[in-house]
Amino acid sequence: MTYCVGLLLNDGMVLLSDTRTNAGLDNISTYRKMFTFVEPGERVIVIMTAGSLSVSQTTIAQLREAIEDPEATPETSIMLAPTLLKVAEIVGDRLARVRAEIDQKLSVMQGASASMIVAGQRKGGTMRLFLIYPEGNFIEATEDTPFLQIGEHKYGKPILDRVVKPTTSLSDATKAVLLSMDSTLRSNLSVGMPLDLCVIERDACRISQSRRIEAGDPAFRAMSEAWSNALRDGFAKIVI
Repeated sequence: MTYCVGLLLNDGMVLLSDTRTNAGLDNISTYRKMFTFVEPGERVIVIMTAGSLSVSQTTIAQLREAIEDPEATPETSIMLAPTLLKVAEIVGDRLARVRAEIDQKLSVMQGASASMIVAGQRKGGTMRLFLIYPEGNFIEATEDTPFLQIGEHKYGKPILDRVVKPTTSLSDATKAVLLSMDSTLRSNLSVGMPLDLCVIERDACRISQSRRIEAGDPAFRAMSEAWSNALRDGFAKIVI
């Protein structure tokens, strides 16, 4: 399994994913779940995946193939699509087709599925953030719900519900997603390091910050310990 989260804020977007994939306690692997597509100054698209690796990797591979196709059109390539809504539609259609094809091949077994978060902005357009379901349909982040999650999201949701608003700064948002991931790492063995962090500033149309956080990273460990101490102190102060 995995955990991915994306925040849509007034100042930009913050995205974070883990890299763990496991098929049992004795078979744990690391695979990138965050993929970036950038034409600097013109458009930036980030896709994060959760679920079946066969579905998600095939979908990403076919999206890249469509971009490189010399006959690519705005109907087939996410780098030519006129809007981010069209990008989400292209990704959703591709995901649904791949899932159906793989389900047919695995008809004697349990069906395979995957979900995705698509974030980005094109020059002259607004920032947009979508959650795409295995069936290809999707929902969009709004001012009322400025974050989206896929994978093992329940452990990391409470802090986001409490602190994230559209007016949250990018630095505070980065702290929030890292603490959200830390809570998930502590409670679910199917989520694991390393982590991929991406920050996109509004109207930059490029990746403003990209960072891989490895296991044992001193800054992440210090943040995790500080958060644990703050929670224990807060708990001790509550009187019932």
